[in-house]
Parts: sequence; structure tokens; C-alpha cells
Amino acid sequence: MSQIALSRASQEAIDWMVRLRAATPDAQLLARFESWLASDPAHDLAWRQLQQGLGSHYETLRGFERRAPGQAREVLLQPTPSRREVLRGLVGLGLFGGGLWLAARSQPGQALLADLHTGTGERRVYSLADGSQLNLNAGSAVDLDFSASQRLLRLRQGELVVQVAADPNRPFIVRSAQGDVRALGTRFLVRQEDQATRVLVLEHSVRLSLPNGASHDLQEGEAALLQAHHIEPLGRGEQHRADWLQGQLSVLDEPLDAVIEALRPYRSGLIRVAPDVRSLRVQGVFPLDQPERALTALGETLPIRISHYGPWLTLIDAQD
Repeated sequence: MSQIALSRASQEAIDWMVRLRAATPDAQLLARFESWLASDPAHDLAWRQLQQGLGSHYETLRGFERRAPGQAREVLLQPTPSRREVLRGLVGLGLFGGGLWLAARSQPGQALLADLHTGTGERRVYSLADGSQLNLNAGSAVDLDFSASQRLLRLRQGELVVQVAADPNRPFIVRSAQGDVRALGTRFLVRQEDQATRVLVLEHSVRLSLPNGASHDLQEGEAALLQAHHIEPLGRGEQHRADWLQGQLSVLDEPLDAVIEALRPYRSGLIRVAPDVRSLRVQGVFPLDQPERALTALGETLPIRISHYGPWLTLIDAQD
């Protein structure tokens, strides 16, 4: 089944709608919005398409009220709506039709609806409400659930590094598809992989736990994989996996397939690696912000052929 997703311009248009309707916009915010509109024809088109779907402000509210009495104002006029809440409200009201409703149930859809997310080739730093600092790698998404009793980050996809602010009354937990990572006054990395979660402690320590009750403490410099039913300690020597914070992909004897997987969030289009070259071993340091340069370097050092078919498809197979 093909994946249904919004373009980056459409996502940004929704972001702007949320910002402009979250409060009374000031002159500075309006100026930034006008600058965004004028910076790319795709932005103006996406905004006009969104407004055509929503109609004018008051007409929109009247139309929503007819279709879902009492819900429209709850969705669009709440005092501080999050991007996720507005999107879910719009999906629920049918503004984007069944396609987006189905997409929202997929992993890309969950990323679209996440509180914080990054796009292709984008790394971002967020200052959280508790004073913690969150770094998101490209193609990553998290939901935030902060309450009086806990601070919970749900990693939907991708990779993060978080510097946790001290709060003895509220534990800080990162939850992945496999289990939980609880901070014990620390800075650590969490990466959601296909069938596991990789954790690396950069400072102090963390406690890992699985739904089946298994747990394991990691100390500074140690790493582990959270599998479905067990925790696999990896020991030390994994610190290079945090080099993406500096825009670098450091590879120490990894299979080619894993290297390409790390490059995917930095490059648009599909990359297919032939089965007979996936296990080729790679070492080196590659620039994440120049993925084409990284691919060229791989082609020059490995017995592979890289074929580009426009910006949409790249095939990597063995040399003849």
C-alpha cells in the first residue's frame, strides 16, 4: 500500500495556522508569516489550499458547527492548541478526508501528528518546559506528556539526545516501541530501530525496563539494545553514535545497509540496496548534511555501483 503524507510545505502551513490561531498575533509574528509565504511559491500554494479547505475564519466556524456542533471551537479556538491536537481535530472533523485518517494510523502518520518532529535533513534543539534540552535527529518525532507526577517523552520514530533537568518529584522517561528509559540525572541517546531500541548513556546513568518486567541499569559510556523480550548490553565503544549532533556519521565496521539507513533521513527519495551488498563492511566519517557526497565516498571505496534515477530513486548494487 502506498503511503499517504503531506508535503513539507503543507505541514508548515498547518504549523502557521496553529501559531496564528493560538493567540492574538503580534506584528513580529505576522512579519515572519509574510516572509515565509513569500520565500517559496510552494508555501503560498499550500497556504491557499489549506484556506480553501478551511474557508474564512468565521465561515469555517459556522460550517464546523453545522457538521460537529460544539466541537469546532474546541478544536480551533482552545487557548494554547498544540500542532498535534489541531491536526487530530481536523482529521476527526474530516477536513483531510479518509486518506489522512488512514495515514495517521501508520508510523509516518504518527510522526506527522507528533508534538515535535524534524523533516528530511533537519536537526533541531528544543528547550522543554522543565528546563531539559532535547536534540532531535533528522526524520524524528516525539510526543510530550508532562504532568505533576512525571515527564514522559514518547519516541515515535528516529533518534534523540536529551539533557535532563533535575526534578526529584517527577521522573523523566523516554518510551519507545520496546520499553522505557528512565533518567537517573543524565544525558543520553535513544534511537528507535526496526526491531529494537538503542540506548547510549553520555553522562551519569539510566534504568532500562521492558513491559515483561526485565530491567537493567546503564552507566556512563555504556550502551544496550532493548529487544522485544530481553535487554542486550553492548558494553562501551558506542559514543560515536552521538556524532550526528555535529553533523557527522561516524562508522566503525558497520554493514553498508546500516550506513544507508542512517543516511535515509537526510535525503529525499528512495534508496534501495541490493541484498548481495548489504553486508559489506564500512568504516569512515561521512557528512550527514551532504548525503550525496557520502554516497560518492561509499562508491569510491566499496565494490558497488550507485545508479540515480532522478531525485526519486537510487539503486546500489554490486559492480559488474
